[in-house]
Amino acid sequence: MSRWAPDAALRLESAALELFAEQGYATTTVPQIAARAGLTTRTFFRHFTDKREVLFLRDREFPTVVAAVLAAAPAGLTPLELVMFGLETVTAENFDRWRDGMIVRRRIIHSDDRLRERELLKSSRLSAAIERALVDEGVEPAAAALVAPFGVMLFDTALADWLDADARRPLPEVLRSTLARVRALMP
Repeated sequence: MSRWAPDAALRLESAALELFAEQGYATTTVPQIAARAGLTTRTFFRHFTDKREVLFLRDREFPTVVAAVLAAAPAGLTPLELVMFGLETVTAENFDRWRDGMIVRRRIIHSDDRLRERELLKSSRLSAAIERALVDEGVEPAAAALVAPFGVMLFDTALADWLDADARRPLPEVLRSTLARVRALMP
């Protein structure tokens, strides 16, 4: 087994998803995940505190990436336009190639109450990161506090719709149509 591998976290994530899908989340152990990835249990714990965290690997960076994109947004956008710009930009890059794994991940998360709770925490952290980024971009704090969780709700809803759809429309397009649906509900 390799003592050091530059792609160890991704290998562990892939192995965990395979095992969780094959035998269930509750019955899969960390040593099984490490063995499937061709790594040691010690290497697993260098990257993750427990097996639950392996499902949230990509979520570590997502708030930071969205905040960086907001900082690079064109001037003159409204707070909601800023959020949509950030979400559309980020989702346009890698989400299509991650789609199949995201479907498996969602199924696993929905199978366990603690994982669903951790998923909610992820959304809360994303909202806080967006709110901070909006304030850093000059948005009034009260407006940022309203728009950030709304943006996360849009993202979560669009992501679920995108993962459920048979047709593979690009996620940014689904984000825009989700926003249009919300606007149609408000006179």
